[in-house]
Amino acid sequence: MIEPHAPAPPGTPPPWGGPARLPVRPGTGRFLVLACVFVCAACGLVYELELVALASYLIGDSVTQASVVLSVMVFAMGLGSLVAKRLRWHAAAGFGMIEAVLALVGGCSALALYGVFAWTGDWGGPWVHGPRVLLVMFSLAIGLLIGAEVPLLMELIQRIRRQDAGGAVADLFAADYVGALVGGLAFPFLLLPLLGQLTGALMTGAVNAVAGGALVLGLFHRDLTRRARWLLIVTNLAVLGVLATAAVHVDDFERAARQAVYGADVRVAVQTGVQEVVITGGTRGRPLDLFLDGRLRVSGRDEHRYHEALVHPAMNGPHARVLILGGGDGLAAREVLRHPGVRRVDIVELDPELVALARSDPALARLNGRVYDDPRVRVTTGDAFRHLRRAPAPRYDVVIADLPDPGITASTKLYSQEFYGLARRVLVEDGRLVVHAGPVASRPRVFWTVDATIRAAGLRTSPYCVAGRAPGFAGGPDRSTGRAEAPHDWGLILASPATRPALDLPSEGPRLRTLTRSRLLEDARAAEALRVRGVGASTLVHPRY
Repeated sequence: MIEPHAPAPPGTPPPWGGPARLPVRPGTGRFLVLACVFVCAACGLVYELELVALASYLIGDSVTQASVVLSVMVFAMGLGSLVAKRLRWHAAAGFGMIEAVLALVGGCSALALYGVFAWTGDWGGPWVHGPRVLLVMFSLAIGLLIGAEVPLLMELIQRIRRQDAGGAVADLFAADYVGALVGGLAFPFLLLPLLGQLTGALMTGAVNAVAGGALVLGLFHRDLTRRARWLLIVTNLAVLGVLATAAVHVDDFERAARQAVYGADVRVAVQTGVQEVVITGGTRGRPLDLFLDGRLRVSGRDEHRYHEALVHPAMNGPHARVLILGGGDGLAAREVLRHPGVRRVDIVELDPELVALARSDPALARLNGRVYDDPRVRVTTGDAFRHLRRAPAPRYDVVIADLPDPGITASTKLYSQEFYGLARRVLVEDGRLVVHAGPVASRPRVFWTVDATIRAAGLRTSPYCVAGRAPGFAGGPDRSTGRAEAPHDWGLILASPATRPALDLPSEGPRLRTLTRSRLLEDARAAEALRVRGVGASTLVHPRY
């Protein structure tokens, strides 16, 4: 039989020790602990956001990466809280060591993830998912360490001045949540634009180490043995030394990693407010390659195949006024301007710095035929969806959607039924819309989902595809940097609000390098052979990509 017993009254000291001997008054000590909670919470959220952002840039599909990171971290935090129960007897020493390890792991996580992506991302085989495995491992480790903080901090607060558990928890979580707010706002508005992913993570780790070490060594040093004090001092100095050394050499590391990803011929590498833009080649007879956020957007070896197939079938009919959504590199506009009778070309590009490069970079300007010097070309900087909402209707004979791949989460709304409804609104009655819809052979469900979505918006469609120049050189917005997974065709959809548009080339159009009428019909039959039936339309509230 279990004997009944009364719970310990509030304020009863635990059996493992009395009040801490502090060098300051209890009120000041309590404030310093809560201040440390604030800083550690801010650092912890920065680690989470940094992993989500970097994984989205390197791996893609930000919804999946955010779900993986956050769910694994929350689970690991629960495990960390359980593990920390065994450290409550040595709360000060345990918290100091946990913060040092967290600073090292969190601060170096971006370097490690980027390094694995850069040097092993194209290995293929069993290591094809190496970056994803590392992402989960870092999420698990950081979550374990963050979860272990709370029980130890709770014990340190109670060591200063005993109070009821509800009040202590309220104070602790208030400082924690406010710190998370500051960290969450500091990451996109301060750390990322001013320091970048790598340096920002290293600086966050340094702040984390200083905060944890200062609290334990400054406030609770009398709770530590001489050996524990020296161990914490040496450990924190070593962690700060590693982080400082990495910060000093981070530019060299980034250059080496960039060369591993893009090759040694990097001429331009800039982080714009929208994306990372890298240009390689384009001089001394070497073909130009344009990468956006690590994805090969344009290759001078075969870009003409993609842009001819994208533009010229849509120009079969009236084409005085043309709208290009995306296409800031100017290559789609180059093909449009080859047709007689074009009076105006409007380009809507999200990234103004990409347009500036297309104007100023000699090799890229030469490749696009210096279209931005043509008075018929007008550029609007902004979001394509928002632009279509504001555009008067009807206005354009041709709309060309030269946008990133529909599998990229940030582009999902640009492949929605609502988006195509807006595009239909700005077309004249017999106008044509052409859409890049991703590769057909490797992702047929995505391609036919785009087709179903366009038809759901009230447009008649004619799907087709065109083969890439060679394996590993699949042109257009859906390229990847790794040759092993690069798609080998481009899927395109021509649509019209009136009748199903005929797949043909203008009789008075320019002479093309590769595209012919017979090849266009063969491409349409090839796409039709891969049709996936029963797919639904993608909407803003129910994306299907």
